[in-house]
Amino acid sequence: MTLPARYKRLVVSEPGPDFRKVAVPVEAALTMPGPGEVLIRNLIAGVNASDPMWSSGAYEFLAPPIEVGCEAGGEIVAVGDGVENVGIGDHVVHFGSGGYGEYLRVPAEQLFPVPEVTPEVISAFIVGITASVGLKETGVLRSGETVLVTAAAGGVGSYAVQLAKLAGNHVVGTCSDDGKAAWLRELGCDRVINYRKEDVAEVLAREYPKGIDVVFESVGRRMFDIAVEHLALFGRLVSIGAISEYVDGMNWEKVESVRPYWTLQGKCATMCGCLLTYYPQEVWRRHFAELLRLVAAGKLRATVDKKLFRGMDSIHDAVDYLQSGMNRGKVVVHFD
Repeated sequence: MTLPARYKRLVVSEPGPDFRKVAVPVEAALTMPGPGEVLIRNLIAGVNASDPMWSSGAYEFLAPPIEVGCEAGGEIVAVGDGVENVGIGDHVVHFGSGGYGEYLRVPAEQLFPVPEVTPEVISAFIVGITASVGLKETGVLRSGETVLVTAAAGGVGSYAVQLAKLAGNHVVGTCSDDGKAAWLRELGCDRVINYRKEDVAEVLAREYPKGIDVVFESVGRRMFDIAVEHLALFGRLVSIGAISEYVDGMNWEKVESVRPYWTLQGKCATMCGCLLTYYPQEVWRRHFAELLRLVAAGKLRATVDKKLFRGMDSIHDAVDYLQSGMNRGKVVVHFD
């Protein structure tokens, strides 16, 4: 394969809350990998709800200029000295900066080899691992309990629904329309709450008077408050994000209300945050391997949104589409 002299990537030089405005395409010289590195031709990038957080400068581990796109999969086209675990032609997935670029140079030790990069594999990567780690490691998922998944039709939520059901639980999911509700029932959701037609707090109070054992929460604001209010005795709330506030950048909403520890103490409940960045790679690899095994066995559906986004010019539209909440499952961008 003849490699180009230059390539395009999406870069944020001055962070801000408007992803479309601050993430701009930049041309750069294509350089060969150094010792221990590989050069990847990106084939598919995963779109994540946290993309505006990256572009706004909210994460301390990112300093401008920020190469945005935290998840991608592709084909290795060059390897540096000392690389033994992968070779040219291998397909791999990767987490870190630069996923929204045509090429990516990265340390080989950070790669996750896969038989082939497909939308389904990308789907099982970050969002699948987030659901699996969040439920099993942070939420101490058991069986015979009631599990509430907010934003259940999203990428992470659709995996959380299935994993909770596979573990033998009664699963409740929230979503925004009847089409998503029907889809969630196909995935195994026992009770779907369309929050535009039903009041979530009223449904939980009426149908689950003993409370919810595990809440997998990613919405924030009022949905988070409802989740805390309806925890069961010894319940566990896992917070993986707050997508309702992401579009505001770092202008987090300040709330004056009764502090949640009164509710938590009264129920011996637990509230934990889950951010994959702080988990070691061995945990990522173990959960990713299990997810791919379940998908291959037909026990887990790799949920991918049907809307097609192709090429770097479509990235901003893909991010906007995900932020709009219209997606069902993982949103991806194809580079090939």
